[in-house]
Amino acid sequence: MNLYAISNLQLAYAFMPALLALMVFYRWTAGAGNASYAVGRMLLQLLLIGYALAYIFETEHPTVVLGVLTIMLAAAAWISLNSIGKQRTAWLGKAALAIGVVGMAVLILVTQAVVDVDPWYEPNYVIPLAGMIFANTMNAVSLAAERFQAETAQGIDYESARRKAFKAAMIPVVNSLFAVGLVSLPGMMTGQILSGVSPLIAARYQIVVMSMLFGAAGMSTAWFLMMLRPKSA
Repeated sequence: MNLYAISNLQLAYAFMPALLALMVFYRWTAGAGNASYAVGRMLLQLLLIGYALAYIFETEHPTVVLGVLTIMLAAAAWISLNSIGKQRTAWLGKAALAIGVVGMAVLILVTQAVVDVDPWYEPNYVIPLAGMIFANTMNAVSLAAERFQAETAQGIDYESARRKAFKAAMIPVVNSLFAVGLVSLPGMMTGQILSGVSPLIAARYQIVVMSMLFGAAGMSTAWFLMMLRPKSA
């Protein structure tokens, strides 16, 4: 089975549920500015990245790939602290270090030891896998930062705040492990099946991805929270 091209009209049809959701936003919250901005930004970003990736995949140059990974990492670190206010600048380096070091270590393990990518910078594999890892660790670190800040603001001691923040950050990842195969078929597995890959092979790839995401989220979140330990604790 081959993937079919999506026309502009068909793409417009896909936006109908989003438009309905924006209408609910507007009616129930007296405004849908932030949600509308998010939808519009998503559309623009994906269209631009589609053109950018087409160029990058054709170039196949390690410097270009490393440059893309650097931009992805910087964006992930900045976005991960979007909700913590004044402490964002102070914690930015810690978030970048936790996401970057752990994310790159997991990416190298998967691309070189599991998938055996050759050359090592093959953009068709490295960039999508890096995107999965950085996005997942970004969300986990973001949840951990917000919860840790809320707990410490109430006078909770570091150890208790760290424990609650880590548990809260890992809820979405753990839930995805429970749900995969029962509630949902993740995007990578679905895409492979739609493109004609055997479901058994697609399942193996998805096991790699889920293990990769769980490990990266857990390790990066733990390291980030450890770096927030007060010197007096």
